[in-house]
Amino acid sequence: MTDTKAPSLNVHGQPLQSCSTQPMTGYFRNGSCDTCAGDTGSHTVCAVMTGEFLAMSKYLGNDLSTPRPEYGFEGLHPGDLWCLCAARFLQAYDEGAAPRVKLSATHQNALDIVPLRILQERALPEPE
Repeated sequence: MTDTKAPSLNVHGQPLQSCSTQPMTGYFRNGSCDTCAGDTGSHTVCAVMTGEFLAMSKYLGNDLSTPRPEYGFEGLHPGDLWCLCAARFLQAYDEGAAPRVKLSATHQNALDIVPLRILQERALPEPE
């Protein structure tokens, strides 16, 4: 018997695609919005950063735009893809500041927090 992990799935039930390796994102810093029980923030929504979202996040106490060299973090810029906490994405949606999302790279566990219709409303066009 082999000890292999089942592939992670996106919100469409398909294999989870990479979100970003430039900058490197994800709870595991592997470029994927994969998750586990220890990921209490549910970093599962692959989103394209906007100035508006980054400003809101900073105001709410999660500064994603300031470089933190001591952690190897260069800071995010508008246009960067990043795995967001599902609850923060939903909060941004409720405030009218939700970024666009890459559904193929958004983990199915995001659906525990964010309704699929909201993710679809904010979805980037993707190839079939």
